[in-house]
Amino acid sequence: MTRVWLALGSNLGDRAGYLEAARQALPVVGITVVRRSRVAETEPVGIRDQPQFLNQVLEVETSLEPRPLLDTVKRIERQLGRTARQRWGPREIDIDILRYNGRIVDEPGLHIPHPELQNRPFLLELLKDIDSR
Repeated sequence: MTRVWLALGSNLGDRAGYLEAARQALPVVGITVVRRSRVAETEPVGIRDQPQFLNQVLEVETSLEPRPLLDTVKRIERQLGRTARQRWGPREIDIDILRYNGRIVDEPGLHIPHPELQNRPFLLELLKDIDSR
């Protein structure tokens, strides 16, 4: 099993409900939640004229390699009702791979660690939150 850190985010509809649904969907596909941060309300990034987000970071264990993991979390997003919109726009649910046990992945459509992680102080805070639990 490999340790991975995922970010959850939602700013449409029942934001807390979408985060909960994502957390519940992970074990069904073989991803075990080990620890989770608090849920934080955050300002949108990129496109500012949209509702605030609820965000959470999860430390998980999985046997999935990075690309199958990405495919799996994107499938969960679709199952929970995420629809395609503009980049950095509003969304029902977003699941991003932040870190994958120290591995670096640089492939089309998959970059680990997440390339925007250092530009998102709220995610860094939520990662620290996990470490303090």
